[in-house]
Amino acid sequence: MISADLQNLSIRDAVPAACAQIQDFPKPGILFYDVTTLFANPQVFRRCIDELTEHFAGTFDIVAGVEARGFLLASAIAYSAGTGVMTVRKAGKLPRDTYTKEYELEYGSAAIEIHRDDIPAGTRVLIVDDLLATGGTLAAAVNLMDQAQLKVAGVGVLLELEGLGGREAIGPHLVESLSIVSE
Repeated sequence: MISADLQNLSIRDAVPAACAQIQDFPKPGILFYDVTTLFANPQVFRRCIDELTEHFAGTFDIVAGVEARGFLLASAIAYSAGTGVMTVRKAGKLPRDTYTKEYELEYGSAAIEIHRDDIPAGTRVLIVDDLLATGGTLAAAVNLMDQAQLKVAGVGVLLELEGLGGREAIGPHLVESLSIVSE
């Protein structure tokens, strides 16, 4: 996949083409888009970072990456935009006082957290992750920003699975999906 020349494809076509697609993972009936192959493709990875950074240019002060693949996106976008990074971690991973939000996934439940005192209230936050499916994780991340009195500038993702209600779960916030695919 690394040697594949995807430069001539639109970003909407290049993103899913750069991902390995794994049938029946993590459970039967799920088609999993593995973005690690996209991250390994320097052409497509750079295009994704540039597209998301440009789309939200001037609207955010910090980038929040949702564990774990969102960390990679957040770091690259923050570097490109000259901002900081905050981490949205799985519950129990942060050592200081946290805001916590439990939520349902398409195949289970989980909780995520942010530190209570890392970012000043009113800071504009761009939330990023690799995939938007049912929206449970990203809606929980939005809720954490609300708890911390931070302003959500928008949500950026590489892939959105069509028809699963993720965009609606995030509510009124601006969502930029580089590619929308059918499940």
